[in-house]
Amino acid sequence: MKLGLIAMSGVRAQNPELNRLGLTLPGFVERNRVIASLPSLSLLTLAGMTPTDIEMEYHEVPDLSRMADLPGIFDVVAIASYSAQIKDAYRLADRYRRAGSKVILGGLHVSARPHEAATHADSIVVGEAEPVWAQVLSDLRAKRLQPRYAASSGQFDLREAPMPRFELLDPERYNRITVQTQRGCPLSCEFCASSIRIAPKFRTKPVEKVIAEIRCIKSIWPKPFIEFADDNTFANKAHGKRLVKELEKEGVRWFTETDVSVAEDDELLAMLSGSGCSQLLIGLEAPDVETLDGLETKTNWKAKRADYYLEAIEKIQRHGITVNGCFILGLDGQGPGAFDAVRDFVRQSALYEVQVTLQTPFPGTPLYERLQREGRLLAKEDWDRCTLFDLMFEPTGMSVEELETGFKGLVEDLYSADFTRWRRGQFRRIGTDRRVS
Repeated sequence: MKLGLIAMSGVRAQNPELNRLGLTLPGFVERNRVIASLPSLSLLTLAGMTPTDIEMEYHEVPDLSRMADLPGIFDVVAIASYSAQIKDAYRLADRYRRAGSKVILGGLHVSARPHEAATHADSIVVGEAEPVWAQVLSDLRAKRLQPRYAASSGQFDLREAPMPRFELLDPERYNRITVQTQRGCPLSCEFCASSIRIAPKFRTKPVEKVIAEIRCIKSIWPKPFIEFADDNTFANKAHGKRLVKELEKEGVRWFTETDVSVAEDDELLAMLSGSGCSQLLIGLEAPDVETLDGLETKTNWKAKRADYYLEAIEKIQRHGITVNGCFILGLDGQGPGAFDAVRDFVRQSALYEVQVTLQTPFPGTPLYERLQREGRLLAKEDWDRCTLFDLMFEPTGMSVEELETGFKGLVEDLYSADFTRWRRGQFRRIGTDRRVS
């Protein structure tokens, strides 16, 4: 049996003005180049659970419209996709089925819209794939593939996580490689479409498994840059410290996403600065308490931390770690003044990097369900607009035109050469002050 692992990649904004500015998922052109070069860790993980007698190939499809031939001929293909490219994934699945291949679809979008996905696949996997993958392969061999698989109970134990098959990748193609240290998130933000929707229980992977994966990567890429594919790497500070302590020994540079509470732990910050940590991406969402109120639905966590934002950014960057601060425009209650508020905050905080996106109602999120109930979705199931840059709903504090125009202006200002040079210069100045002191 020959298995094809196909990852859809290269999500692009539909808005022609933003495309003209060079913006694509998730923030601006430099970050896009990184995201576009990241392999699908989910497919590589399933490959790690696949018996070696099954022949496997890994392929990426950045633009289906430019692909005349199928990536390869396979007995069965497993396709992974973002919501923004799910329609292309369905088209590719249909082509493979016409060619005689069995097609398996899974992931966040498929789990949120299983009935939609089932019309384009021989089988779909709902929820986490690891608990059912062995059964899927067994049924394939026995020619009794079921139309739907879902874990019957519990969630996947990351202590059982397999070694991803990194050797399936072309070493020349990637400048970053992803590793997962945990799954889920203890927070519950209304808009979040990350693994919390497919794996709501927060779990950590044993540190020794994480380090083993990094060492495997180093055997292929001698000096890799690691991007941790986590929702919130340092939500569990004790686990985070154990991880960072071991990372200090590995001599790799790395990047991850976490929340602002990382700045509350001086011991962890000191450890980070010597562990190869290059940057922390932190979801700030908005610079004011009023807009953040209710955004995190369990304990209103985001709003309670808003007054700490400036101090937290200063502390992290003074430890020599750059911060990529992320903001969402179009949140309920935001008026036209939101653009100046974000612009002023970025200047006041001297963020090294900044990412701005439009609020996006991804399928399966509480945000999507609420906007649907309120009749505010501009186009239902217009998934190719789930890019973080294309407006999909009626905002409350301004018109659609005001939001789109204001967002474009903010993008032009924040990512201008002068402002970018100033932001990064402030970090270098802080670094000089730190060395002198």
